[in-house]
Amino acid sequence: MTTEPIEGKLLGKRVDYPKQYSPELLVAVPRHLNREQYDIDAENLPFTGFDAWHAYEIGFLTNKGLPVSGVIKFVYQCNNPYLIESKSLKLYLNSFNMEKRGDSVSEGIEIVTAQIKSDLERVLQTEIRIIFFSKDNSSSTDFDNYEVLEERPEMEELIFNSFTEDPSLIMLSDKAGTLRIATHLLRSNCKITHQPDWGSAFIHIKADKLPDLKGLMQYLVSFRNENHFHEEICEMIYKRLWDIVKPEELAVTCIYTRRGGIDICPARASHADLLPDILGDASILTRKLLKQ
Repeated sequence: MTTEPIEGKLLGKRVDYPKQYSPELLVAVPRHLNREQYDIDAENLPFTGFDAWHAYEIGFLTNKGLPVSGVIKFVYQCNNPYLIESKSLKLYLNSFNMEKRGDSVSEGIEIVTAQIKSDLERVLQTEIRIIFFSKDNSSSTDFDNYEVLEERPEMEELIFNSFTEDPSLIMLSDKAGTLRIATHLLRSNCKITHQPDWGSAFIHIKADKLPDLKGLMQYLVSFRNENHFHEEICEMIYKRLWDIVKPEELAVTCIYTRRGGIDICPARASHADLLPDILGDASILTRKLLKQ
């Protein structure tokens, strides 16, 4: 008898939207399920980092029936045992749609935000930093000084024929120094439904032998047929570069396209000061990037 993976509790199934507050919908997925495949030791992680989420489908009613809507941003560390499954979060957030909370907009926002924080912390077993935005205060991004690989002329001359993750494509050059490179061509697929997930990857790397840029471009394209969650893709890229390049410094951030009203932005780094400051601050909405 095959046991259904916990990730598939809601994904890939027709599920009616809840008509009332439903915290039982939240599904936590153990991080170790993917990390063990890539020799990532949960007791000795080769990175620090966080997962930043933006949820655009959040709304409720005040006690007088006035609709309130906005965006919530929440951030939690990557060293906790679980990640949240995004469809379960979407359904959970929509369970607030017809709920009445607070005698005023500000009071309702405070009540709803506190409830979401409490529910997520209970399920994920970690601290959540969360803010409800009822108006746009977006700021700049952390990635203005990254070179986009596909904009380099030589990339159009490359042959791409590997579309499942292939670390053999990562080759070392004779160049030492620091690279800050990006691609908006990242594409993988949902682990359960196999629906396409589009995104951007931003990589900071300092090493005695930097990766060859052509091979790195081919490697990032090779995720096109991989079926993993966003957080797992980010950690896979990081771990391959960490093992092959053996850099002094490494940071990988993946910014994914909004799907189902939610975008997920995992960041992993060898040193905490390499993590993106604005993305990791729950109190700031960043300016949208190309793939968001």
